[in-house]
Formats: sequence, structure tokens, C-alpha cells
Amino acid sequence: MTDLAHVRQLEERLDRLESEGAIRACINRYMFLCDYLDARTPLDELAGLFTTDAVWEGIGEKYKGTFGRIEGREAIGAMMGKYMVEPAHFALNVHFLTSETIRVHAPDAATGAWVMLQTSTFASGASHLNAARLSIDFARQDGVWRMAHFRTENLFSRPVEHWNASAALPVPR
Repeated sequence: MTDLAHVRQLEERLDRLESEGAIRACINRYMFLCDYLDARTPLDELAGLFTTDAVWEGIGEKYKGTFGRIEGREAIGAMMGKYMVEPAHFALNVHFLTSETIRVHAPDAATGAWVMLQTSTFASGASHLNAARLSIDFARQDGVWRMAHFRTENLFSRPVEHWNASAALPVPR
């Protein structure tokens, strides 16, 4: 292998690692913004995590009917905007991601998969626990990794009593 070929190979490996980090940062920023989804959420930033022609869709029996398929960054932003009301739709909303797989297939194309656990309490006081499988296609657009096709499929969903009790934490004294 020539020195030039070796350098190119190292550059490709470095780009792949940096791309994985940028993809991870994109999905984590999305989840963070969704955790605090209310009238103060920067909708432009949230929508900007998607490519201009992105698709956001619920798949599977439960989420296909609940969320449907939204096409285009502006339409995705409008869908997210429905949650940005006062009082906030969510009194508490926390997303946990696990079982991560990120694969960069080409310089500007990648896929990612996660299992997501979402704990929510709504303005009404009701609480819910959801688990979903996320399958996301990413594209590097204008030099930035963004979500191109976001798919969420429900694994289970159930109401719960409440998340945050006022009782003191049991710690050793």
C-alpha cells in the first residue's frame, strides 16, 4: 500500500468515526429537544435536524395509525409544533436510548437503530410508559448529518400511576 493510499484509508476511517459521532449528537439533540417540548422549544432547530425532504413516520399496528407519515422538514416541524403549546402537553417527558447501532454506508449516507424508552406525564396528570424501536436513515446535507427517514415502531405502551413521588429517597444514614 502506498503512503497516499494509506493516508486516504485513514481519512475515510476518521470520517466514518466523526460521522458516527455527529449522527449520535443529532439523535441525542432531537431527544433532548423532545424532552422539553413546549412553547419555548426552538422549532427551527428541531426541524433543522431533518433533511429538507425528510420523512417522519410511525410504523407497525399502533404507531402507523397514531402518527402516520409526515413528509418534508416543514411538515415535520408543523407536526412537532402541535406539541408546543401553553400549558405544555408534557409536564414531564424523558427519552432513554439504548441498543445503538450506527452504520455509515457511504460518505453521505448512514443508518441508525435504537430502542427508546419514553416516560411521560401529561398536563392532565396522566402518565405513560412507551417503548419503541427507532430505525433512522441519515444523510449528510450541506455538510451536516441530518435525519432523512425517521421510523418509530411501538414495542409496548401502558399507563402508569405517576413517576415522581414526594416521598424521600431511601438512602443509608
